[in-house]
Amino acid sequence: MGFDAILTMIIVAAVLGLLAATRLAADIILMGAALALMLLGILTPVEALAGFSNTGVITVAVLYVVAAGLSETGAVQWIAQNLLGRPSSVRGAYARMLLPVAGLSALLNNTTVVAMMLPAIQEWASRLRIPASKLLIPLSYMAILGGTITLIGTSTNLVVDGLLQSEKGVSLRMFDIAAVGLPLTVIGAVFLTLVGDKLLPDRQGALEQMQSAREYAVEFKVVPRGPVAGKTVAAAGLRSLTHGYLTRVERDEHMVVEVTPELVLDPEDVLIFVGAPECANELRQVRGLEPNAGDVNKLAIRHSQRRLVEAVVGPDFTGIGQSIRESRFRSRYQAVILSISRSGEMMRGKIGDVKLRVGDTLLMETGTDFVRHYRYRRDFMLVSNISTTAPANFRKAPWAILILLGMVLLNAFGVLEVIQAALLAAAAMLVTGCLTVGNVRRHIDLQVIIVISASFALGAAMVKTGAAATIAQSLLSVGVGAWGALALVFLLTLCFTELLTNNAAAVLVFPIAMAVADTVGSDFMPFAITVMVAASASFIIPIGYQTNLMVMGPGGYRVSDYIRIGIPMSLLTAAVTLGIVPLVWPF
Repeated sequence: MGFDAILTMIIVAAVLGLLAATRLAADIILMGAALALMLLGILTPVEALAGFSNTGVITVAVLYVVAAGLSETGAVQWIAQNLLGRPSSVRGAYARMLLPVAGLSALLNNTTVVAMMLPAIQEWASRLRIPASKLLIPLSYMAILGGTITLIGTSTNLVVDGLLQSEKGVSLRMFDIAAVGLPLTVIGAVFLTLVGDKLLPDRQGALEQMQSAREYAVEFKVVPRGPVAGKTVAAAGLRSLTHGYLTRVERDEHMVVEVTPELVLDPEDVLIFVGAPECANELRQVRGLEPNAGDVNKLAIRHSQRRLVEAVVGPDFTGIGQSIRESRFRSRYQAVILSISRSGEMMRGKIGDVKLRVGDTLLMETGTDFVRHYRYRRDFMLVSNISTTAPANFRKAPWAILILLGMVLLNAFGVLEVIQAALLAAAAMLVTGCLTVGNVRRHIDLQVIIVISASFALGAAMVKTGAAATIAQSLLSVGVGAWGALALVFLLTLCFTELLTNNAAAVLVFPIAMAVADTVGSDFMPFAITVMVAASASFIIPIGYQTNLMVMGPGGYRVSDYIRIGIPMSLLTAAVTLGIVPLVWPF
């Protein structure tokens, strides 16, 4: 193994370590790795930046626009309302939900499907009196499996297809991978229907822990020597508010649980009210009360522009390891946290002292711009804009659905390549008014595009220096045949995708898989398809796949919940993939 190969493996190991153990943004890490490969002379600038012109990457970006048209028109919610119905049991709910979710995920990016379906599933579970914790992991898992049915179901498929085009001159069509993806999805749905209710917890999520998700908690302090100090609750007029009610009183860090009309208010008492947004304005009119530190009235946002948002703390949140107060959360994000849920339980005590972790679910009052700014960033993984005054344009939903189907059929019948069909569909979304030009940029996740594109540099370096061939020979040193080699590639990809991201796993393992195929004298296609499926099969660790992290807080899940149901799910996926792939794509 040459010196360049050793340097490449050191850079790859550094990237893996930084991605797994630090909070540095993935796009910064991978662009830094590409720069290092250029400066060391391992790759030329053209080779290092080739990923940015890869058709698979460009297709991913274009499909964000197509998905945005479906989101803006409420097409997915429209479909969900017509399919979910009113089952009478958890298994009945699975029967109604799982396959439609997989079908949507086959035609849309699975992260987009979960983002749009999650609020609908939460509301549906509430109506059916079924714990959301029974439904949200299956929602994520079926979105993942549904993404393996078609070429456009997940960005991972498009990335591997782009690698096949550039390295092998092979281009997949829309339903070429359905031969493995469809049976895998159906078997996964059957498995979840049979055992999901037993393996998943009965636990409340963030919304259920609030007495009312549409009520706001506000804190006011009794002003010393003011007209309220020394009066009873009733005499101060705090028992007959129009828009809210007094729930508790905190005095010298001791909580007065029972709030009675006769309770005498002392100076510096902190009064916690729950009510509509107008409650804060109403309390401002009470002489002798002032907003307490952290109160929502400190937001420089008009009440007409406020929204109640539920969001999951993402890996790029800058305040990890700091208390909310130390991170200057309110001034930085123009948002006030009303409630925090961690591992299915509401955090108690002073919110300002809480140190946030990745996966915490926040119930916040913020402005309308918050959703626009953070919907496609990884500071927060937005779950739902709970209170909104901007309804979807359902009149355009049929147009959006027809455009999506047209895109799929044009590629499926070989009329257009997937990139051409996607570009045409994106243009049609704009022409028909399903999406406005001004909204296009904010729907494209540039960080994901940069991560995928920069990852190509690592793959190219591993091939060019011979590092991939060396790793392949090490894997095969145990003397396995073609099927055993395929199983090792699946396992390696699965480990990478659980610890890193699906796209990074696919790009890093792809050259190794190709080298393994050459070493055992096999055709490369079964190995490429296995990488494609295994890179999406992240079920065990919630941070391995974005959809798993998105449902963690709303479902009240703990890591152990994913492990309990994810291990058998991964074993099932491995068995189906390794059983079907060699039959469809022979060695």
